Amino acid sequence: MEHITLLLAIVVVTALVFDFTNGFHDTANAMATTISTGALKPKTAVAMSAVLNLVGAFLSVEVAKTISGGIINEEGIRTEVIFAALVGAILWNLLTWLLGLPSSSSHALFGGLIGAAVMSAGWSAVNGSTIVTKVLIPAVAAPIVAGLAAAAATKLTYRIKANPEAKATAKGYRAGQIASAGLVSLAHGTNDAQKTMGIITLALVTQGVVAPGSTPPMWVIVSAGLAIALGTYLGGWRIIRTMGKGLTDLQPQQGFAAQTSAATVILASSHLGFSLSTTQSCSGAVMGAGLGRKGGVVRWSTATRMFVAWGLTLPAAGLVGAGAEFLTKQGTWGIVLVAVLLVGGSAVIWALSRRQPVDQHNVTADDLDAPAEAPGVVTTAIAAVTPPPAAGSVAAVADEGLKSTIPTPGPTDPAAPPAPAAAV
Repeated sequence: MEHITLLLAIVVVTALVFDFTNGFHDTANAMATTISTGALKPKTAVAMSAVLNLVGAFLSVEVAKTISGGIINEEGIRTEVIFAALVGAILWNLLTWLLGLPSSSSHALFGGLIGAAVMSAGWSAVNGSTIVTKVLIPAVAAPIVAGLAAAAATKLTYRIKANPEAKATAKGYRAGQIASAGLVSLAHGTNDAQKTMGIITLALVTQGVVAPGSTPPMWVIVSAGLAIALGTYLGGWRIIRTMGKGLTDLQPQQGFAAQTSAATVILASSHLGFSLSTTQSCSGAVMGAGLGRKGGVVRWSTATRMFVAWGLTLPAAGLVGAGAEFLTKQGTWGIVLVAVLLVGGSAVIWALSRRQPVDQHNVTADDLDAPAEAPGVVTTAIAAVTPPPAAGSVAAVADEGLKSTIPTPGPTDPAAPPAPAAAV
């Protein structure tokens, strides 16, 4: 009994560690565009996001129920399976954070859980219909819906006449962007914090502490909310930089449209119990906002790397989870070995991240690895059917300000190359 109690405690702690990595991995979802447009200072933004993530954790438990009683069959699942699943999810989260890729923490958790369950009890341990309807379909639909909504909202904002004072207009959009960023943080708490609640509840079910189908106990809700809030406050600066500067360059109008669209999709999904990826929803909204502005450019090389990471998340985390479960099945020494591998792998990734650190001081720097890209086929096609902004509109004011920042060759330098097009 002491061994079982110790194992359960280890699983709960590991689940909270995953929740912590989820927090700093997904901070970019709410605050990347707010930071990149200068609406909020970096530390102020992540502090606000942390508080609202904590509040959101108490608003709903529908997603937690999906995790604890929907993804896999509870009967016959050992506590070691939960531990192995968390190992796969944590290592994938850390690896993609090191690379600055906004992959899905949710899908990393699902992949680890599926892989470990299949290794433990075969394919019968997985509820295929639930995975399709509440995981895979939302994974495909959410970024598309959020992207289309953000593109439409961006076009609408640029059609609205600007105030006579351009500074007042920009200030108004920044205020709206702060409000929408807060809404995304709140929505993130209602969705992602619950995934850890569901995992801990599932572990409690495997030990007979709570009955199958139970809602998470209050101590689980509080601890999960605090863990994700702490991770959010520390800030996943590498991913914030990719989302805010590496995917597309956003102005306050676009940031407002992207965050409002993403928050709407996430909150609707949380209400329906869909455990979607907030990362994919927010990334889709950012790309949609980038394409919604005439002349906007999405850096498709960065987007392609992100898409590849999305596709690899489930199988990669699943393979690691299956391998970890294979070791835990060998007995106590296997569990200890998996724990050592988790700690060692995490330490190596952290050490590698120190070679080129990214923090609140350089998160908005422009010296990105990826060069600016010329408009591609998709961008060109969208821009071709977008009417030019009316005189005096927000777009006209923004374009005029943008042109003033682009250097042009002087008349005495005929050999100078033409000024590069701004990538937005």
